[in-house]
Amino acid sequence: MAEEKTQAARLKEQLFYDPDPATKAMTGEQKQAAMTYAEGYRDFLCEVKTEREAVTFAVKQAEAAGFLPFDPNESLKPGDKRYLNNRGKALILCVVGTEGVENGISIAAAHIDSPRLDLKPNPLYEDHELAYFDTHYYGGIKKYQWTAIPLALHGVVVRADGTSVPVCIGEDPQDPVFCVTDLLPHLSAEQMKRAAGEIVKGEDLNLLIGSFPFNADEESEQVKLNILHILHEKYGITEADFRSAELEIVPAFPARDLGLDRSMIGAYGHDDRVCAYPALTAVLAQKTPRLTALTVLADKEEIGSEGNTGMQSSFLIDFIEDLAAAQGCCGRHVAARSLCLSADVNAAFDPIYPEVAEQRNFSYLNHGVVLTKYTGARGKYDTSDASAETMGKVRRLMDQNGVVWQIGELGRVDFGGGGTVAKYIATHNIDTVDLGVPVLSMHAPFEVVSKLDVYMTYRAIKAFYEA
Repeated sequence: MAEEKTQAARLKEQLFYDPDPATKAMTGEQKQAAMTYAEGYRDFLCEVKTEREAVTFAVKQAEAAGFLPFDPNESLKPGDKRYLNNRGKALILCVVGTEGVENGISIAAAHIDSPRLDLKPNPLYEDHELAYFDTHYYGGIKKYQWTAIPLALHGVVVRADGTSVPVCIGEDPQDPVFCVTDLLPHLSAEQMKRAAGEIVKGEDLNLLIGSFPFNADEESEQVKLNILHILHEKYGITEADFRSAELEIVPAFPARDLGLDRSMIGAYGHDDRVCAYPALTAVLAQKTPRLTALTVLADKEEIGSEGNTGMQSSFLIDFIEDLAAAQGCCGRHVAARSLCLSADVNAAFDPIYPEVAEQRNFSYLNHGVVLTKYTGARGKYDTSDASAETMGKVRRLMDQNGVVWQIGELGRVDFGGGGTVAKYIATHNIDTVDLGVPVLSMHAPFEVVSKLDVYMTYRAIKAFYEA
């Protein structure tokens, strides 16, 4: 016979907040759906490792789903699907809703750039009969993590005649790979005395790319010459063409299922493609929403959302202005009535490093999508801090649609923090809140996420568009 609950126990059930993990809240059918969805995401990560590749992938998927290039002069009707490709490095996808845009629009914004190494404008050199590419790291990295791992070269070179040449070396199993070398333990006593941030210095992140001379002629820099000869034969480029190139160094390994239970995915670039993919697939799934649905895939977040492809540029607000003008209303009024989910990752609790977390306000793997009221650091600097009304609206949306979600901050108050694109969208008078996936080993070459959390992020954005 079951023991009757005490009055206190019943009241605790009514009043206490007791977050259930997704593993407890989800049905077996939902878990299987999450596993299936994660397969597509894992394949996406293997194919897409740069912002350019993300835009190319998204445009291809969008066109297959009936999206057409956006023309600001055309008249759009409910259900029309359009995209705006911003210089091949940022993208807006739009599905027109049944209600006019004067009632506001639903925006999900993620970024598609990730920490990496970039080639310097004059990168190629030879030193003691070894050839190297000189690099400048991009975004916040622990430099020592980028040594002694296989690396690939992705990007584009614009030649002197103006033609563009795509480059991708290191991903095909038959390709060579590259690496940044490190000292052996036997000779690194002095190196290991350095502070962690200086164990490997930025100017030492040089990519080893060759060691054979071109021939036996008595000429200097024969190894460098051999590398240029190989590149010229394959791509038709010369050393001068590096000055008009964007070449990125990324990990060469594929995304993999992680854990004996295959519950996680380990990969490069979860931050922030783990939110970009759900935002993309959610908008592709829309037929004719009530409010016009926008997915924004932005560049440059890892270095402050700068430039004309980052969220500090006007490409999003210009797009909203064009939508508004086509329907005879004012863009700033549309923005003021809109809601944006800034789809970006949060730090997952790591039991190995509990000291950086305030555990009642941290996110956890397998507890669902994370709703983050504010990011910033040390007094909430550099954040938009969503209002209670905005939090309440999104909270109700999650609960009404069976989305498993959690609340989270980005670390203890004086331990650091971070930022997202939220504040740059909120500055246009758009209600904005961060929502995304908790990540272990964020900004490392190999990050970890839970498949259930990825699926719940997709469910959250899809429910948002369909509200």
